[in-house]
Amino acid sequence: AMEKTYVSMFLLLVAISCALAKDVGKKETTAKPKLPQTLSRAAGGTRTHEEALFRSKHSNKPLMIIHHLDDCPHSQALKKVFAEHKEIQKLAENFILLNLVYETTDKNLSPDGQYVPRILFIDPSLTVRADITGRYSNRLYAYEPSDISLLYSNMQKALKLLKTEL
Repeated sequence: AMEKTYVSMFLLLVAISCALAKDVGKKETTAKPKLPQTLSRAAGGTRTHEEALFRSKHSNKPLMIIHHLDDCPHSQALKKVFAEHKEIQKLAENFILLNLVYETTDKNLSPDGQYVPRILFIDPSLTVRADITGRYSNRLYAYEPSDISLLYSNMQKALKLLKTEL
């Protein structure tokens, strides 16, 4: 009877160990933090919000923050149109660009909600330009692929405002 108890305890320990080992393995693969990625191919692309703010302030270039998600069809559609628009690509060289594929905790970067895609312009004094918005009153910083000409003119506006305020 004593031997049966030891065997049962041994088997129970083995079963618990196996279960715990599987859990540990799972945690290690899912717990790795996803590093923020930058999808910008433009010369001004930065990797973090802090780096972008620093570079904007010290280079005296406006910052353009593009919030999007990899699995969002609207974000992907806007990204494609943005990348193919030659004038925008040329104009983008005058900006510090930051592509955020994760939601930020900075409330200044989601002044009217956390939706994607949204594009904010920030001047080198680190002020979000609430006067440079898209065409929607309920999502001020939203842009769709059909809004690409508005986005282009807003980029021009951000640069003009910067020149007049210097």
